[in-house]
Amino acid sequence: MESILYSTQGEMGRRVLGLHHSRHIDWEIPSANQVKGAPAGELQVKRVGVGLSHALTTFSAGAGGGVVKSLQAVAPHEFSTREQQQEASSLTYNEKMLANYVPVYVMLPLGVVTINNVLEDKAGIEKQLKELRAAGVDGVMVDVWWGIIESQGPKQYDWSAYRSLFQIVQDCGLKLQAIMSFHQCGGNVGDVVNIPLPQWVLDIGESDPDVFYTNRSGNRNKEYLSLGVDNEPLFYGRTAVEIYGDYMKSFRESMSDFFEDGLIIDVEVGLGPAGELRYPSYPQNQGWVFPGIGEFQCYDKYLKAEFKEAATSVGHPEWELPDNAGTYNDTPTSTEFFGQSGTYLTEKGKFFLTWYSNKLLSHGDQILDEANKAFLGCKVKLAAKVSGIHWWYKADNHAAELTAGYYNLKDRDGYRPVARILSRHYAILNFTCLEMRDSEQSSDAKSGPQELVQQVLSGGWRENLEVAGENALPRYDRDAYNQILLNARPNGVNKEGPPKLRMYGVTYLRLSDDLLQENNFNIFKTFVKKMHADQDYCPDPEKYSHHIGPLERSKPKMPIEYLLEATEPMEPFPWDKETDMSVGGALSNLIDKIFSIFK
Repeated sequence: MESILYSTQGEMGRRVLGLHHSRHIDWEIPSANQVKGAPAGELQVKRVGVGLSHALTTFSAGAGGGVVKSLQAVAPHEFSTREQQQEASSLTYNEKMLANYVPVYVMLPLGVVTINNVLEDKAGIEKQLKELRAAGVDGVMVDVWWGIIESQGPKQYDWSAYRSLFQIVQDCGLKLQAIMSFHQCGGNVGDVVNIPLPQWVLDIGESDPDVFYTNRSGNRNKEYLSLGVDNEPLFYGRTAVEIYGDYMKSFRESMSDFFEDGLIIDVEVGLGPAGELRYPSYPQNQGWVFPGIGEFQCYDKYLKAEFKEAATSVGHPEWELPDNAGTYNDTPTSTEFFGQSGTYLTEKGKFFLTWYSNKLLSHGDQILDEANKAFLGCKVKLAAKVSGIHWWYKADNHAAELTAGYYNLKDRDGYRPVARILSRHYAILNFTCLEMRDSEQSSDAKSGPQELVQQVLSGGWRENLEVAGENALPRYDRDAYNQILLNARPNGVNKEGPPKLRMYGVTYLRLSDDLLQENNFNIFKTFVKKMHADQDYCPDPEKYSHHIGPLERSKPKMPIEYLLEATEPMEPFPWDKETDMSVGGALSNLIDKIFSIFK
């Protein structure tokens, strides 16, 4: 498949590094009309979107052509007509507050369906789900493991255990988010069970180990198939992308009644390790520990050949993949690649990083296109997960993000192009580490989780996406919940209607005995109530402006120039210092401690 992100026309700087922008204006931007009063040569373009905020983008039509000059956020829910204002004034207080409602979902245990494809503890899971429903939780999320469903052979799917689970979820009155988990479970933070890829896939890997991601030392990572084999018919005549597409079509057919009943509200499409759109740059099972910079994962024969072809096409056949980027647990400054005036700043380094990140974008785009075709017409949202790599975020080199495939620097936005790809498929951007604060992180790691969340969420909203998220690690304390609440509504609630900014939903990781422990669960129930803006559980998503219509066909492919425009860095939206819907602070913690003593 021809890459949507790599042009072979024109000079190298334009087609690979995006140093010049095209005059071409894509389908996302309808006709541009001269705005009265605008400076000569400038056009203002209103971008039509489906998300929480619309954006107004100003393009210079002068000699440079097509350069983004400014992007101004427009309040996403401003009342634009007298009729709308009158309608708003007639709403009750609770109806207005419902516009601030953010639904809460809870991730089910990783092994709720066993590796043997059995739902073992039906009574136990039903009891826990009823407790969640009584706590006001809106729904649950569950991994639907490829390694379980298609374990018996190519196209031999067995959905029976998951059908039993989905029926229990439905009977308990909860909604469902289903993850198409094409990765291995085991080897990542929080993995407590081991669910490998299907054995017949691993067998192919025995004879051709290059189907797996590979680091410079030649270590293979069997967690997820290399994107280098996305379009290679190595799997009994099918490509990796075809395998994923067939799996999702079978899921839709087997779960058609649950789709029709409105149980399944979104399908998150696994796009890499841990289900995230990234390279497996920091695998614990290969010795990585926080805050190591990780390693590039493009040394399988398929990706090496693709890089050589790309470098040759721009007149540099001598360029090779990096050999000076260190190992998993290095610091950035200990390497030539990420050090001060390092390789990442050179023409060769920029070429590699653009190629590496563009391959990831193309991978995500292609699989989301298959997902869109598989679920076309279903009343469901698609979603994709982006990893919260917060360590070294405050370093100039952003080393850990670069090895994972996010080409994000102070002067280059690595996340808004991802959001722009998702917008093509009407997909939700799901981000992690919502609970983290800078003050909790080691200064040695130069972490910036708060700034990272602010950047990624702002980029999603600017691309007119619905943005959702989850915590990266299990937390039961009020500080974590308050940080999630702040990110869910960065400018607080609006007592007169929709807030300026609002996340589409938050998924709490994860259901466990620890969560259901009395004190932990009481705090969690308060968190749910505050996410709901102090409103009671609302079974009708339409009342808080969550309309889920039939999934439309993906929009046309985006030209490289349009995607590269999204790398232009922009100031994020402003965030309040703290949430206005707190679950409590130090005093509440002290009271909890006193009560626990006298119990």
